[in-house]
Amino acid sequence: MFLADQGRDAVIARRIITFEHFPAIGPPSSIGQVYLGPFFYYLIAPFLIPLRFDPVGLAYGVAILSIVGLITAFIMLEKTVNFETAIVFLILATFSFNLISFNRFSWNPNLLPFASFMTMYFLYKTIYSKKNNLWYGLLFGAFFGFSFQLHHLAALMAVPIGLIFLYYLAQQKKKRISHVISIGVSLIGFLIISFPLILFDLKHDFINFRNLNSLFTKQNIVAGGSPLTRLLETNQAFWNIALQISLPAIPLFLLSLVIIGLLIFFIRKNKVHPLIVINALNAFSFIYCFSLLSSGRFPHYFGVAYLSMYAVMGYFASFLLKKPVTIVILSFLIVGFLFVNASQYYFIAGPPSDQIKRAEQIANSITPHMSGKLFNLATYPIEFTSEETYIYFLEAQGYHVADRGVSQVTDQMFVLCDRGPCDILHTGSWNINMFGKAKIDTMWEVEGIKIYRLVHE
Repeated sequence: MFLADQGRDAVIARRIITFEHFPAIGPPSSIGQVYLGPFFYYLIAPFLIPLRFDPVGLAYGVAILSIVGLITAFIMLEKTVNFETAIVFLILATFSFNLISFNRFSWNPNLLPFASFMTMYFLYKTIYSKKNNLWYGLLFGAFFGFSFQLHHLAALMAVPIGLIFLYYLAQQKKKRISHVISIGVSLIGFLIISFPLILFDLKHDFINFRNLNSLFTKQNIVAGGSPLTRLLETNQAFWNIALQISLPAIPLFLLSLVIIGLLIFFIRKNKVHPLIVINALNAFSFIYCFSLLSSGRFPHYFGVAYLSMYAVMGYFASFLLKKPVTIVILSFLIVGFLFVNASQYYFIAGPPSDQIKRAEQIANSITPHMSGKLFNLATYPIEFTSEETYIYFLEAQGYHVADRGVSQVTDQMFVLCDRGPCDILHTGSWNINMFGKAKIDTMWEVEGIKIYRLVHE
């Protein structure tokens, strides 16, 4: 995939590598003028270098980081819980169509499943380790900060984190001071990762914080209607996406209740591993908290919960590996999971989208019509928002797009239209009208996109 968000990220990553600009804020979120942190940009930018600034390098970067994250999560579960839990977890996560789909292109939410799982793991290590818990606390805070920079919904992890710390502060009075120190160290880790975003807010009158506060106090971010209905819908959406199935809400809600009931039973018998309890609390509390928000139920919104739930499922599946009969049952369940997910692998036999190549061809068609290094660019109609993909290749050739933020106007504007009628001279688009009174100098078409060069009358 190489659309608007990928084009924007590629432009910013290239500017980082070429030392042109070092951003203090990250991508804008989909919930108002609230910005994420920039850590994702700095993480993926180096992957442009091996492929000589081909933007597909960023997709390779996300894929490599995801593979490393998956192997690391497997090792963590194997060493901490048991091999059986880890191997079932690995199968579920490796062949999940949803996770594969995420990790085939560059986008900030795509790494959230791995960052959130690491957050829960280092939370566990911070609480239970007899030594090095301060280092674990620092890592816990850093991964929580990184998760929050990947998507704002990672903030919902604060609920299980807070509950877990409160529980252990109440239960282990002798270690209360140690836990308080660990919390302080975790906060330091969070602040280190979040420092650029904090610095940006300090320099800009806390604009990001004020927008985020306004989102909760003045906008309808809290869902209306029946809380139970919203919970049923959210739980159904999660399971249908996580397992690639299509079942009604009630059976899937019963599935969640059965898992929660079994966890409570094993906890009372002291037969469940604390790391599994932490991940279960993370997954189910996220589903509940997310059900309170008025938002679409898109796959990437559940990034916090996927690997945590796969770990819980792997733990219960490990009990089925004790006897031959239950091994057969588990085998059928896993084969069914593999079958329904593999049936969605459109990228194996389907035609390629060639979105990067297409963007490059369109950008290359513009350069012969350039009268200078600076230009204005716009797309039409308003739904056509992938202009950054073309800007990336034009900037690579030494051209620079005018700064729309300060209404900068040059002597030429290129307008790309992907559907007719392309009445670009009579439009309500501010991006085009800011150029002033104009006429069409020339027009051509590439890959189904009509490109107009405008000049001043």
